[in-house]
Amino acid sequence: MFQLDMKSRRSIYEQVVENLKEMIRSRVLVPDEKLPSVRELSRILTVNPNTVQKAYRELERMGYVYSSAGLGTFVKKVAPGQRDEILFAQGKSRLREAMQEIRYAGLSHREMMELVKELGEEFERRDQ
Repeated sequence: MFQLDMKSRRSIYEQVVENLKEMIRSRVLVPDEKLPSVRELSRILTVNPNTVQKAYRELERMGYVYSSAGLGTFVKKVAPGQRDEILFAQGKSRLREAMQEIRYAGLSHREMMELVKELGEEFERRDQ
């Protein structure tokens, strides 16, 4: 489930954020599913509760989760056909950076477009 590397240069909270984002994107955690409480997750991961709280706040800021007072933290639902503008902008920025790296690696514009098409078809198959 969670993979934390205590020897990593990345902070524990960043690793918690990345783990949860991946679980949400891969649909291990589904929309409106309740996340473990801060105390529960900190106990499971054997990390400070403040670390988990910081990760949850960051995920909420990024648009992956929402909090409900007294109830907990839940996976945010994005309706079909509706896109989350914050997540879209962040993804677009990361895609731009990745495409710049691929272009620098020597792929032509045509090869990049073929790659995008191939990856899009892969995601479509996975979503069915």
